[in-house]
Amino acid sequence: MFADSAKIYIRSGKGGDGHVSFRRELYVPNGGPDGGDGGRGGNLIFEVDDGVNTLNEFRHVRKYCAGDGENGGKKKCHGADGEDLIIKVPAGTIIKDSETGKVITDMSHDNRREVLLRGGNGGKGNQHYATPTMQVPKYAQPGQQYKEMYVTLELKVIADVGLVGFPNVGKSTFLSRVTNAKPKIANYHFTTLNPNLGVVDLEGTDGFVIADIPGLIEGASEGIGLGHEFLKHIERTKVIIHMVDAASTEGRDSIDDINKINAELYAYNEELASRPQVIGANKLDVLYGEEKEEAIKRLKDEFEPKGIKVFPISAVTGEGLKDLLYHVYELLGTLDSAPIVFEREFFPEQIDLSNEPYSIENPEEGVFTVEGPRIERMLGYTNLDTEKGFDFFQRFLKENNIIEELENMGIQEGDTVKMYNLHFDYYK
Repeated sequence: MFADSAKIYIRSGKGGDGHVSFRRELYVPNGGPDGGDGGRGGNLIFEVDDGVNTLNEFRHVRKYCAGDGENGGKKKCHGADGEDLIIKVPAGTIIKDSETGKVITDMSHDNRREVLLRGGNGGKGNQHYATPTMQVPKYAQPGQQYKEMYVTLELKVIADVGLVGFPNVGKSTFLSRVTNAKPKIANYHFTTLNPNLGVVDLEGTDGFVIADIPGLIEGASEGIGLGHEFLKHIERTKVIIHMVDAASTEGRDSIDDINKINAELYAYNEELASRPQVIGANKLDVLYGEEKEEAIKRLKDEFEPKGIKVFPISAVTGEGLKDLLYHVYELLGTLDSAPIVFEREFFPEQIDLSNEPYSIENPEEGVFTVEGPRIERMLGYTNLDTEKGFDFFQRFLKENNIIEELENMGIQEGDTVKMYNLHFDYYK
């Protein structure tokens, strides 16, 4: 069974707690604290697997948790790091925040691996808290909490060209003639139950990929028929081939069919309906003479003044297929070659941290520590390795008045700001 969406729970690993212990060996005076640090929690990672092409796996397993870090031990023993969890998804999978529906990341093209939730840092053992005035620290730092959320996975197939049209207009036959795909072909509606992909090899070109979208009917955008489940798969395509039964073998009007399908595309996504279209006037092998010429003329008179070229074809005999394919290839060459990638919409600022406490301390001259649940959660959801992530981090410090508080406490340029395992130099 083909699955192209799933809702799952994901969680990174909790950091291990720091340990409180003291050396108690014979003949070792002033042994002091020797509590070890906790291990880092495991990261929750998504990775593209080219051997997978559906989300079927997520119909059976809906909870994914990375390993927790182990607690620190005596004799300065460091706790083991939690095991990272790698979730394999097919290329073209979009990961969204289930609560808001906003895109977190698009696992397609160059984005092959994404650390979605970082594991909590391990807590420091009491060995780190010994000072000349506090030689017997009886406390250690707890490990950072795990990060958790519900996400929705949506598969949107990666193809240059989308093949749309009413059921039984010959899309599967067309795909089998022009590509290496082997779709199911039969003379009844909704033969195709899954999107099919095929590669078109044209002499003298590098070809392109076609996606056959299962039969759309009127009302598809509102959930009628099968097509509503697969409209998402056409969103990455740059050109649409609109297949139509020009011979009206089932009694439908070809012009009316095209207008109805375009209305469904528009209702689903206005931008999608505005993409370049080509009409494949199929099943002309059953028409002859004036009847055939009249069917083609009706379509051309209606759509070519609108900039939509009409190609008379027969998917059964192969008539007109090369002309159509070369035109589509030339059309693709006039468009932006950059792949269609869904931009990230979900950032940490969507997470309400306003009620979470934090503290700022000045334990020694030139050093300031900023800690607390609000800081922990912000760091856990922010990737400081990216420009956008670091920009958000700086905005967060300003908007939460943390910079202002540090300045009121007397921070000077060149002083160090510590946020758990991160150290920054302060410059105005």
